[in-house]
Amino acid sequence: MTTDYFDEPVAAGYDAGSAEMFEPDEVDPVVEFLAHLAGDGAALELGVGTGRVALPLSQRGVRVHGIDLSEAMVKRLRAKDGAAAIGVTIGDFATTTVDATFRVAYLVYNGISNLTTQDAQVACFQNAAAHLEPGGYFVIEVVVPALQRLPPGETVRAFTMTPEHLGFDEYDVVTQAAVSHHYWLADGKPSVWSMPWRYVWPSELDLMARLAGMTSHARWGDWSGESFTADSTKHISVWQKPL
Repeated sequence: MTTDYFDEPVAAGYDAGSAEMFEPDEVDPVVEFLAHLAGDGAALELGVGTGRVALPLSQRGVRVHGIDLSEAMVKRLRAKDGAAAIGVTIGDFATTTVDATFRVAYLVYNGISNLTTQDAQVACFQNAAAHLEPGGYFVIEVVVPALQRLPPGETVRAFTMTPEHLGFDEYDVVTQAAVSHHYWLADGKPSVWSMPWRYVWPSELDLMARLAGMTSHARWGDWSGESFTADSTKHISVWQKPL
């Protein structure tokens, strides 16, 4: 059974804790990119959450449907202006189906890593492909594993250090399993949250796409179309379903 790590306490603070990701300079390039691929077609967001991307994409005139396991996160989405235009199905986005096809399916902000086994990640690609119309696109945004930044013999790397938030990723380089540990201080009160994830390499994702019957379309280092290089810390990858 899939575990919902985005329960009520996490959902209640999610938007505030990720405030920088809701800023226009972060959201607008994502929406522009996806709207261009969608054209006059519909979009399926896997892991729609509180609507960070789905809402502005819908406001651009793209028909959006989302899948998400967390009812608590979707509750926050439903409370926002414009949410009535977005259909939502509750379930694991690796296997949950919608009775429709889409021009583009997308999974952003490291969502593929929330699936903690290779089998689940493969199933997600298959599920995305099954929902695409011929010629449709599957888009993923995910970090490049930071293993080259780990000193020899160490398994933990800090990814954020502020007075209010400390974040550390703990890696198992044998199994590709990882855990993100978060330590927050808000209003003088500490809180701790840890969540497992599975890191995945770009070439591994390409193979998953091939298994799902899709072919590589493009890969960039960010949403603006910057080239993907050995120094990129994340990638935007697009695969296409055959016509």
